[in-house]
Amino acid sequence: MKKIYICSYLILFLVSVSVIISSCGNATTQPTDVELLSSIENAFVSVAKQSTPAIVGVSAERWVDGKQFHQEGSGFIFRKNGYIFTNEHVVKGASVIKVELFGGNEFDAKLAGADPNTDIAVLKIDAKSELPVLQLADSEQVQVGQFAIAIGNPFQLNHTVTTGIVSGKGRSILADRGLIRYQDYIQTDAWINTGNSGGPLLNIHGEVIGINALIRRRDDDAPATQAVRAGAGFAISSNLVGKIGNQLVANGRIIRGFLGIRMLEAAHGIRVMGVVPNMPAHLGGLKRNDIIVKYNGQKVNNVNQFKMWIADSQVGKASQITVLRDGHERMFAVTITEMPSLQAGRPIESDSVAWKRLGVSVRKLEKGDSERYAYLTEEDRGVIVDYVRVQNSPIRQGALITAVNGQKVSSAQEFDALLQKVTVDLEPVTLDVKSRHGIEQVTVKLND
Repeated sequence: MKKIYICSYLILFLVSVSVIISSCGNATTQPTDVELLSSIENAFVSVAKQSTPAIVGVSAERWVDGKQFHQEGSGFIFRKNGYIFTNEHVVKGASVIKVELFGGNEFDAKLAGADPNTDIAVLKIDAKSELPVLQLADSEQVQVGQFAIAIGNPFQLNHTVTTGIVSGKGRSILADRGLIRYQDYIQTDAWINTGNSGGPLLNIHGEVIGINALIRRRDDDAPATQAVRAGAGFAISSNLVGKIGNQLVANGRIIRGFLGIRMLEAAHGIRVMGVVPNMPAHLGGLKRNDIIVKYNGQKVNNVNQFKMWIADSQVGKASQITVLRDGHERMFAVTITEMPSLQAGRPIESDSVAWKRLGVSVRKLEKGDSERYAYLTEEDRGVIVDYVRVQNSPIRQGALITAVNGQKVSSAQEFDALLQKVTVDLEPVTLDVKSRHGIEQVTVKLND
């Protein structure tokens, strides 16, 4: 028995010594407070060093009523051949755009494409060699509480680096007010300000999680030149940036589907607060106070999600919308049209002959239209009806006009010129039209 006890005590002793040695070993390898802080500090320094060469300053000049205005912001290179992300509001209406690289070299930039609905723009510069770039992260993986690093040019303080955390995700803070907005903001307490717009919000790996776009401050009446701000910063999520950016590089613009309703979130879906006359919802049978519960079989949960689904829908294709009306479910086939110019932030040429005589605004057929329109092919030529001013007009928004009185047309200028020929006698004009209804001829009387 003594041998058994002795062996037991020996085993316990050896285990205890092993634990103590292991503990002592861990204790000696534990970093000190200074070493831990130094590691964090080095991570921030590393991100700043590797990211800064791809971050640029953006300046834009625009003229309004004979007065020149100067706008400054930030941006970052995302393709080695000179494609740059910035905010649409930084370059809106600009006649001259300049980009300054990290080393001080300045380039004239061209606007490759802009999307007012998301406040994203893509610039292009012609560099002789490949440029450093920043990679986009998957913003779905961003976690509230993780580190966030903002780099940009606030108040002309070039390549300012500030740090904070991700304070929130999926924010939607701007009202539509005519222009339909698509919002997926990451909120941060990293210090961003006037001039930071268009610059990147980074994670600790140096990947872009968003484009810094705006701030919400306590005193909204304070002049924008004041350097003191107390508020939250917001960056457009990288997933939305990548999606829009690829389309802008490919096509120069974004074509979105449009339903034509005012809406509000309700207990079981989306409440229709108003229906725009002669737009898809109205033509498809939707009414005020309908509760939209499904879109093409998918349950509708919130306004932002629903807006995205409509935007991504193919133009000219019927979508199935299920609503609750008087306590009963009803399904409607609604043919989505392209978002009109006003809601898309595009100006209407009110001085054109088409607007004055026909009450329509047209644009040329562009690259990407055949992909987004269900009834168009790459071989089609003509002008797209962008907006219809007159209610109950036989010309539908989204239709392709291919000829005027038998003469082919391929641009808005040609369309105006052909209409001008018949404005003297104000004779009815016959248009060859292609739409979801097929190919037809439409005869329209010109306005005085």
